[in-house]
Amino acid sequence: MLNSLHNFQMGIFSKKLGIDLGTANTLVFLPGQGIVLNEPSVVAMSEIDRKVLAIGIEAKEMIGRTPENVVAYRPLKDGVIADYRVTEAMLRYFIKKALGKFSLIKPEVMISVPAGITSTERRAVIEAAIRAGARSAYVVKEPILAAIGAGIPIQESKGHMVVDIGGGTTDVAVISLGGIVASTSVKCGGTKIDAAIADYIKKAHNLSIGEKTSEFVKISVGSALPIEEELTVTIKGTDHVQGLPRTADISTNQIVKAIDKELKEVIKAIKSVLAETPPELSADIIEEGIIMTGGSSLLRHLPGLVERRTGVKASLAEEPLYCVVKGTGAALEHLDTYKRSVISKRKK
Repeated sequence: MLNSLHNFQMGIFSKKLGIDLGTANTLVFLPGQGIVLNEPSVVAMSEIDRKVLAIGIEAKEMIGRTPENVVAYRPLKDGVIADYRVTEAMLRYFIKKALGKFSLIKPEVMISVPAGITSTERRAVIEAAIRAGARSAYVVKEPILAAIGAGIPIQESKGHMVVDIGGGTTDVAVISLGGIVASTSVKCGGTKIDAAIADYIKKAHNLSIGEKTSEFVKISVGSALPIEEELTVTIKGTDHVQGLPRTADISTNQIVKAIDKELKEVIKAIKSVLAETPPELSADIIEEGIIMTGGSSLLRHLPGLVERRTGVKASLAEEPLYCVVKGTGAALEHLDTYKRSVISKRKK
């Protein structure tokens, strides 16, 4: 009886949280409950006194719509912390919101980081989590978590290739025996793809659009390969010459052209990791194929482009957007199994 009471108390007082701290979005996973939070990694601040005014969904609504003295921006750039103080405030808000009525409890936190992160950048993530109210913090590289979340048995002596395309970075890794054998991380993801779309529309249509519109275009009509029956969307923006509001029709194959350079960067990263992979593991990858995760891997026909350029079959993981955060949850619940994959930890 005492033992079960102790276990119950431990269950309440030792909350665990998995956090996919992304450039574009932050997701939080609570073991036993699943994904409890999915909000933009955006903070709105007053430029006058540097006071945080809004975080997450509320702050993203303000992008491109704020008065002169209010700025809405992302404290993470290319997957790493660009503004430490603001990231800490954002993490504190997300941790508190995810825990709800248990928000007084200091949780154990596992956070995903890009594969190419430096030890200094890694320490900054841990420090920010501890200062934001975590009891202890672990960081694990994104491709490992993406693989766990995609249901890949990473402990096997078999080679598995994961391509995780997020908002700020694309992480490519070959995983075997619970560790990364070959990997690279390029600063190219959804945010850069959106910027390329806005740039193309400005040049081709003399129309200036905001980042929410370019993301909408990508989701509505975007594709990695040209298609015969094109999709079309009408967008609103500002005429670059006259400075007046105007609309334009954008079709799929225009977007294929607009994002070609960015996708070439992703393909180059995949090829470089394939070239570094030991022959035995290469044979496994040819057999198993490339698994694609991350929100930006949802771009139409992206697996087809990867297959065409590398000669290796590629497929989307189930719920690619949630693989990393589901991986943090699984790794937290089975820390002993995955302890070899944890690259940093710190207890308060």
